[in-house]
Amino acid sequence: MAKAASPPKSKSLRVLKDSAQTCLVCAFAVKSTQTVFGEGPKRARLMLVGEQPGNAEDLAGHPFVGPAGALLEKIFTELGIRRDDVYVTNAVKHFKYVRKGKIRLHAKPNSVEIANCRPWLASEVAAVQPQVIVALGATAADSVCGRSVAIGRHRGQWLTTPLGPARVLVSWHPSAILRAPDERARAEKREQLKMDLAQARDALT
Repeated sequence: MAKAASPPKSKSLRVLKDSAQTCLVCAFAVKSTQTVFGEGPKRARLMLVGEQPGNAEDLAGHPFVGPAGALLEKIFTELGIRRDDVYVTNAVKHFKYVRKGKIRLHAKPNSVEIANCRPWLASEVAAVQPQVIVALGATAADSVCGRSVAIGRHRGQWLTTPLGPARVLVSWHPSAILRAPDERARAEKREQLKMDLAQARDALT
């Protein structure tokens, strides 16, 4: 088992981000283009945690800039949430993928890899100190809550995290909406994500 990441004992997001760039704890980190660290205000009241960078994020070096990010931006706009007010990150900071010809296909991080990367997420939560964390997708939910969480069963419910005092909601990752098998399923999951983000927004003080 690989040793878990060891972030510096710092509350500076710049220091943490710079240190994360050299983290190669997980084997797939070597094959990715770069570490994709979180972005947003130092004292954001709302934090969104995704699962891992996708192909677009890996190439750009920024979280949620691909198709899933575009969908998230549309929902933010509908809810009157400014992305610049939200700290956005991922549970796993490198893109894990398998090649199919010239295409790099997303590969789900396993539980060991999620645990190995969790100290980086813990350091971000400690630095930002959000009031509310929304975990998007099962990988993010497991990392934030420190246990296995079923999105379908727990979404819309307030949960806790051992990472700090923030209240936690879990919901669908935008990529899960995009991959839904038909328009009806996509519309249903999109509406649920919008409801969950509205609940998170309304809980901010």
